[in-house]
Amino acid sequence: MSPDSSSSLVDPLAGVHRAYQASLDLTTTQGADRSRAVQAMVQVLKRYQDDILEANTLDLEASREMAVPDLILEWLKLTPERLQATIQTLQKLAELSDPIRRVMSAAYQIPHCQTYSQLVPLGVIALVYEAFPDLAAIAAGLCIKTGNCLVLKGGSEASHTNIVIAQALQSAIYDAGLPEGCLELLPAEQGASVRDLITQDQYLNLIIPYGRPSLVQQVVRQATAPVLRSAMGNCYLYWSPSGSIEAARWMILDSHQSEPDAVNAIEKVLIHQDQNRSSLIMLWDSLREKGFTLKGSPELAAEHPDLLLAEDREWSQAYLDKVVAFKTVSNIETAIAWINQYSSGHADCLVTESYQESRQFALGVNSASTYINASPRFSRNPKQGDAVFLGMSNQKGHRRGLIGLDTLTTVKHIVQGNGQF
Repeated sequence: MSPDSSSSLVDPLAGVHRAYQASLDLTTTQGADRSRAVQAMVQVLKRYQDDILEANTLDLEASREMAVPDLILEWLKLTPERLQATIQTLQKLAELSDPIRRVMSAAYQIPHCQTYSQLVPLGVIALVYEAFPDLAAIAAGLCIKTGNCLVLKGGSEASHTNIVIAQALQSAIYDAGLPEGCLELLPAEQGASVRDLITQDQYLNLIIPYGRPSLVQQVVRQATAPVLRSAMGNCYLYWSPSGSIEAARWMILDSHQSEPDAVNAIEKVLIHQDQNRSSLIMLWDSLREKGFTLKGSPELAAEHPDLLLAEDREWSQAYLDKVVAFKTVSNIETAIAWINQYSSGHADCLVTESYQESRQFALGVNSASTYINASPRFSRNPKQGDAVFLGMSNQKGHRRGLIGLDTLTTVKHIVQGNGQF
């Protein structure tokens, strides 16, 4: 294992400078070398699994003493199963083809020249995250695979786990022969604040905040470097009169099954005013049996006293819990307008048997992804396809939707002349 350079920092942001210098060398490495480094990360996580879990136990104990919210404790908790899932995700990344230097035709040509485009790394990426210690390993794998350097800024609640994971991954990258500085951790106790990091626009090419909406909004407001905003929760479902209760029930329940973070959990349901009331009550009873808390708009709550009242502000906020709020609407046009105003805008759903409604919903909803008679459940390592994802983005800026390998690349245009003028 290489010396832990982060432990001897004088300048708390020296790691950012090292990552920038390393990115200049990493961009020219071969795909096979980067894949070997990711494979080395797999092996080192296996080797240090007990150390990681022991550090995580320390973090959990300290966080409980400090009355950290249960949601953060759930995100923080590492189990052998969760760690194994992370290892499997990195193994898949190591086996994928090199995403860098893929050549594409250019949109224009210049006389006497060959013009083409090529995918290249962004450079230095910062991940600002709370809890989720395993997310650091997945982000590191995605960055190394795409030729990017990564700077980690985790929350104090996961400080022990973050240090052990970062040091293990640093040793794997170092032993694989990649430049020192490819992965840097800025520990909370060494004085660098989130604001200090996200204003280093001369070194950072992209910042990804991951956690509660308050953290994401803080980074978006304060950052001077580009931000890829991640989103979690507050996804909507419109239940059309033609849609079955079985489909609606399955989509809601399945969307909450992702662990540890149900990124695309359906938390709000819009129902047509003509929806069969007996079917609605059957759905509510079924959800309560699964441990869900149910809320309703003022009209529904007045009609059904067993529903808690959903305040106006809640329709635009994520619960990040097993809570679902219901509201009646007059038609699909009203539903689409409501979703576009209040949804988090990354994954919204429709249950219908009408092809016309499905097309109207898919085109009308202003979200990164729409799911029609399909569960929006999020997976970082889907069983089908050659892809690994960090999360979901709801913005229309840098990239939108699933955050994967292509998200961490950019395009370079190359014009190769032959000396003729």
